[in-house]
Amino acid sequence: MATSGEALPRKWVDAHIHLDLYEEQERLPLLNRAFHQDRIAAVVAVSMHLGSSRVNRELARRFAGRILPAYGFHPEQELPAGEELDQLFGWIKERFHAGEPFAIGEVGLPYYSRKAAEEAGERFDEAPYLALLERFAVLAAELDRPIVLHAVYEDADKACGLLERHGVKHAHFHWFKGSPATVQRMIARGYSISITPDVCYEEEIQELVRAYPLELMMTETDGPWPFEGHFAGQVTQPGMVAEVAAAIAKLKGISLEAAETQLLANAIRIYRLDEIALMG
Repeated sequence: MATSGEALPRKWVDAHIHLDLYEEQERLPLLNRAFHQDRIAAVVAVSMHLGSSRVNRELARRFAGRILPAYGFHPEQELPAGEELDQLFGWIKERFHAGEPFAIGEVGLPYYSRKAAEEAGERFDEAPYLALLERFAVLAAELDRPIVLHAVYEDADKACGLLERHGVKHAHFHWFKGSPATVQRMIARGYSISITPDVCYEEEIQELVRAYPLELMMTETDGPWPFEGHFAGQVTQPGMVAEVAAAIAKLKGISLEAAETQLLANAIRIYRLDEIALMG
């Protein structure tokens, strides 16, 4: 137990947050609060594209040991020209050869864009997005880095097929939703998921928590995405994962301490976080 004057151990990880999507003047206050007041051990800062990746890299350098950047291209946006993607992949490999810590992400498939197009009666060509995800899967396997996935419902099965084909070992499906069959497929492969604050009020997410092994689970906010329930009107902060952990403990029927300990250990293992950096 920490005594007066000693720092309390850091207890939670926000395993998926878009730091670059906060207003620039919001970022440092948000991170200082997370790390110095809310006992957040670390955050995984996912990227939208190359420019986003550069921002997250600089933030990670400023908060060494506290921010793990993830570099990729978010699928819910129009694909750029091939030259721009080549530049992104080349830049990621430069970071690897420089010995820098990072993950691959956020990458995946455009479920919501595809559904919106279909509902509007428009044609949507998913093939280029599948090809890009496969390229990222190959890269994750080649560099032996965790990959952060935006892939829900039937898209999760497509992603699983690519991960299995290329032998990707460390896959993290953020804010996952899917069928029981897909859930069992992911569990069998040892793929991880992360749970957002909507676990406090969404039955679909609560059922997922009941079904998925705690050993393959993490906490996230997907900030600055806003939440409902008692979070309505609040700026999404990494500290909200404390309530996520409490909800998971209740749904699993275990003590809060046991849930927090396991969730923290999972993030440390999956993202190879420095345990020393998580104290004090």
